[in-house]
Amino acid sequence: MHIEILTEDKSGAIVVQRLAQRICDGIGAEVQISVRPHRGCGSIPKEPDLRPPKFASALLDLLPAKCRAYNEVYKGTDTILAVVMDSDDHSPDELRRTLYSCCKKYAPDVRSVIGICTEEIEAWLLGDRNAIVTAYPEYSEDALDEYEQDSVCGTWEALCKVVCPDTYEQLIDIGYPAIGHYKARWAEEISRYMDPEKNISPSFLTFKMAFLTAIRKPEPIKGHNYRSF
Repeated sequence: MHIEILTEDKSGAIVVQRLAQRICDGIGAEVQISVRPHRGCGSIPKEPDLRPPKFASALLDLLPAKCRAYNEVYKGTDTILAVVMDSDDHSPDELRRTLYSCCKKYAPDVRSVIGICTEEIEAWLLGDRNAIVTAYPEYSEDALDEYEQDSVCGTWEALCKVVCPDTYEQLIDIGYPAIGHYKARWAEEISRYMDPEKNISPSFLTFKMAFLTAIRKPEPIKGHNYRSF
């Protein structure tokens, strides 16, 4: 089985790759996983049937074209296309429906799974307390206890308070784009220890359920995609 995972950045890519591999290992599925990070989120083109601009690099900017390519290359094969991204300020349910519709329309012969991190990928990191404690033993227990799982609250800032209790104010003041370096480091370190069976993030559990459903359907079914719901 081959799994293609599209993410919006490198931080998300390492987290999703490790979690996907561990989910597959947990059920004894032999898979080859390829992760394709992009440069940001972007938006679905107004004319998705056209070729994207030459220098387009964001996930949604390229999604219709990539779906067409995947359908051409992987039609009839044991392949899963997974699209995982942050909801940011979008409604997770609406965004999920948009992505599912795009995959269904442009890659109808490839099984697809949609993963939407509530607000940001840090929600999935915060869903695994043991991984945070192992990666950052000097973490702030109070800050972690205060976080309401999958709430829309400034999720990366919440994680920053947890893993950098002495410097979080300065780091939050730095903001983007410099904070991207720290976010990548947190994702790298915490995801080393993440266990899909112990993660309590509702948005991760939704993705996990859909992902497992797709893996357990070894034969592609024309015109039907598997999605989180």
